[in-house]
Amino acid sequence: MLFGRLFVTPILLDFIDRHPEVTARTAFVDRVVNLMEEGVDIAVRIADLPDSGLTALLVGSVRQVLCASPDYLAAHGVPTKPNDLVEHRTIAFQGVTPAREWSFRGESGESGEIIVRPSPRLIVNTAEMAIAAALRGRGITRVLSYMIAPELAAGRLKIVLAEYERPPVPIHLVHQEGRRTSARVRAFLDFAANRLRADPSIN
Repeated sequence: MLFGRLFVTPILLDFIDRHPEVTARTAFVDRVVNLMEEGVDIAVRIADLPDSGLTALLVGSVRQVLCASPDYLAAHGVPTKPNDLVEHRTIAFQGVTPAREWSFRGESGESGEIIVRPSPRLIVNTAEMAIAAALRGRGITRVLSYMIAPELAAGRLKIVLAEYERPPVPIHLVHQEGRRTSARVRAFLDFAANRLRADPSIN
């Protein structure tokens, strides 16, 4: 839902301004939408895509990042390895990873992954609440990088343990290809893909 508000909404508004004959309906949800069953022309998927009958356009990628406020890090120290997190206050956002288990890339030169099971003081189901709690110095949280781009730029949050991040997560525009794909759908795909690929916060 947050990606829709931050990225899709301005693109869609600009598109319908340019094409007054076009009408649009949005559905911002944090779940996988079945395009055919729900009558959706285009969807945004932030995930590795399984094989399907859909056509996908890669438009960017995001990272799963750990972040905290400078005040929190000054008071409690900066973790230097994933296992340090068990000694820190954490805020779990269930929309990104299971609340009780965080996985990380293994040490340089090692294969596999590192699994950490922090004991979060707060478990939330929206990114906004996780970010708000982190901004107030309540602990370390894990979100997607685009969600905190303004806070990072302003220095209100800092990323920690970047060297242990898992590979970036791709962002695709997906649609059903075929003769029935309308010119309007194709026009919006091109317009949205160009805008998203030019956005530095997801590329």
